[in-house]
Amino acid sequence: MRIDKFLSEMQFGTRSDVRKLIKTKQVVVDDEKVTSAKIQINPVESIVQVNGEVVQYQQYYYYLLNKPAGVLTATKDKKQKTVMDLFNRVDYRDDLFPVGRLDKDTTGLLLITNDGQLGHRMLSPTRHVDKVYFAKVEGHVTDVDVSKFETGLSLKDGTRTKPARLSIASYQSDTNISEVFVTITEGKYHQIKRMFGAIGMKVIRLERKKMGTLELEQTLSLGRYRVLTDEEIESIQ
Repeated sequence: MRIDKFLSEMQFGTRSDVRKLIKTKQVVVDDEKVTSAKIQINPVESIVQVNGEVVQYQQYYYYLLNKPAGVLTATKDKKQKTVMDLFNRVDYRDDLFPVGRLDKDTTGLLLITNDGQLGHRMLSPTRHVDKVYFAKVEGHVTDVDVSKFETGLSLKDGTRTKPARLSIASYQSDTNISEVFVTITEGKYHQIKRMFGAIGMKVIRLERKKMGTLELEQTLSLGRYRVLTDEEIESIQ
């Protein structure tokens, strides 16, 4: 890998910025000052220093974010705030993207990475990655509805969903609100809202709790994110 590409990927600025660092002799590779941006290095084995600080190479980055309501699941938007706007300057990278999407008013677990192959695997229908949601629903969800979810539903536009698991947590008769957990392996547009709409009910709150082996912990506040552990990264590969 060229030294200017390496340092640019490691957040030392644009290729032009890196060339300025090299021109002012601030870059050292294996104890020798770099004089050209074109030199090739081994990003894993070469010892690269900028102003005496060793630069550790990292190709992929993985974050678990607790998405708040009112934020778009997108990398950029000219008018509205996106999940990438929640990242601080140190952690933000142009190549980061959210894996899948959550509706603007949906909260919860969102995987952010620059690993395109992993993102594809996590979303591939052939992988059947479970996504678990907590929902508050206007209406009395019963065992009959559980059976309907288990066999798959026909949505109002005729789309047929794959079987899903519906678990009833509680029902408040005075407010006519049911609390449920739904597990799906698909990611159709507004899928859970449309599934409940197909049985005459309305989702008033939706939060993703799990995606595959990743789980949202209660200590991670809305709008905050953290780096995945090595064990978590290994579990989703």
